[in-house]
Amino acid sequence: MPVTSLPDWISEFSRPDHVWYLKRLSANDTLANGSHQAGPYFPKELLFKVLPGLGDRNVLNPRLSLSAFIDSDIDIRPVSAIWYNNRYFGGTRDETRVTGWGGSASALLDPENTGALAVFVFENGNSPGGATSLHVWVCSGYQDEVVEDLVGPVEPGKSVVWTPGQALSLFVRPATPSSCSLLPSEMPPSWLQAFPSAADIVRRAVELRPLQSQTADDRLVRRRKCEFEIFKSVEEALVGPKVTAGFGSLDEFLSLAQTVLQRRKSRSGRSLELHTREIFIEEGLKEHQQFSHGAVSEGDKRPDFIFPSMAAYQDSTFPADKLRILAAKTTAKDRWRQVLNEADRVPVKHLLTLQEGVSENQFAEMEAAGLKLVVPQSSVASFPGAIQPKLITLDQFIADVRLLT
Repeated sequence: MPVTSLPDWISEFSRPDHVWYLKRLSANDTLANGSHQAGPYFPKELLFKVLPGLGDRNVLNPRLSLSAFIDSDIDIRPVSAIWYNNRYFGGTRDETRVTGWGGSASALLDPENTGALAVFVFENGNSPGGATSLHVWVCSGYQDEVVEDLVGPVEPGKSVVWTPGQALSLFVRPATPSSCSLLPSEMPPSWLQAFPSAADIVRRAVELRPLQSQTADDRLVRRRKCEFEIFKSVEEALVGPKVTAGFGSLDEFLSLAQTVLQRRKSRSGRSLELHTREIFIEEGLKEHQQFSHGAVSEGDKRPDFIFPSMAAYQDSTFPADKLRILAAKTTAKDRWRQVLNEADRVPVKHLLTLQEGVSENQFAEMEAAGLKLVVPQSSVASFPGAIQPKLITLDQFIADVRLLT
């Protein structure tokens, strides 16, 4: 029987013998950037686990076939999991992909789905014989929020592997501690009593990654990674003992798991904004004189950043063409239109995002609506070539707003 809604689909495939893989589709996963790699990227460790016969080093580019169902778009086709392993035969390539999605006819490869959250479920992926089929849901609108309520935030450039029924995986320690991981003895005592604020964790990331000789773009990317590692360290210190001690009931466990997921979502949404504020200050921009953070423009509208200041914005004699706003959102797809309604006096809006590409059609929509994209320098190459010259890096944006006063 076909599944017609995302909640029903989640219920159908939330079984402990299935393995979920979640990622936001980059322009390199879809057909958006013109350098399509024959299918979305999948980690080797994942495919070797769900398809045990794939990891044969004695065979050049081994492949296995299975049926794929894109249930969000009622699309069925045979696909091939391939290990491109010529590194072991004198070449350099060593990566896995799943190919055969049907090119431009596939919803999964549709350039307009660049940035969308895709959920891949390997049916029976935990069984000894490996997965028997692959089910996919490409989220549209705000369906990704339904999924993230279940598994936590899935950020651009990151992925989540999850087995339903093993929610304790939320609390699994990483195999190798990161360079920003903290031991409880390295944390302020107050952090061990109650979870620190997002701003406190961001400040600690800045201390561990001062990176003053690097560009604003590089600092943003590297510090944000460090900050999440700190966040997970604190999470382990506060939640780990509760997990080890066990739970008196299922409701007690589910309540804790939900708290963890919601805290992770809250952190994800706030992190980019706070790191950006720290960088503005480091770059010599004075708060309340050259930028305002979180100020109310009109009614209940609260742009993340207004330049040069809220006082200038409220001064009707200050030229509107010298006003700027910057919104900070990890993903742009389905969210960029929110920015258009912020700060009525500002004719052109700016959006800082970590999303790895958008389609040319969607970028044209943004341009027509008066929205400009700001992305870290390291992300520029993930956008279609025709778009890249029109992107603004964080360093370039800072150079622009310096001239507003």
